[in-house]
Amino acid sequence: MKVLVGFATAAGSTEGVAQRIAGIVRENGHEVETHNVDEVTDLHGYEAFIIGSAVHNQAWLPNAAAFLSRENPALSGKPVWLFSIGLPGALRGPMRKWAGLEESDILAGLADDVRPLGHELFTGVVTPQAFGKVGARVFRLMGGRFGDFRDWAAIDAWANQIAEDLTDTETLG
Repeated sequence: MKVLVGFATAAGSTEGVAQRIAGIVRENGHEVETHNVDEVTDLHGYEAFIIGSAVHNQAWLPNAAAFLSRENPALSGKPVWLFSIGLPGALRGPMRKWAGLEESDILAGLADDVRPLGHELFTGVVTPQAFGKVGARVFRLMGGRFGDFRDWAAIDAWANQIAEDLTDTETLG
């Protein structure tokens, strides 16, 4: 099955996750292309889609949300999975639980554009530069930590499940 793994990234973390997902789906026998959503001009020929975005202010980046809206007709009726790269794993205590709740807000913002078969919220690389000097200080006071919080085992498991679902779809279809 020919699959597009599309992404919108703010600082590169989401691209790294997209490349990892693409590699796993490819290893499972599917033809996979990975592109920044800003570079995708034609969805003809793709049979399935895995699209991801960095999350800022509990929403996908504007270019990623616009991609889903613009490409809604091409995505309709095809298998689509979404992933988001946010902050939950970089927070502690009650703030971590609160940040984990942002998944419903993210999906609500995309509900008019796509009905995904699945969505996962992963934590990415969190750097002080992403917040600015004052924002980084506030983030630390809220219990935030800086570092690479990508859970590769969880990402791999999710990608393997998608690859299995795609194989089942091919077999049944």
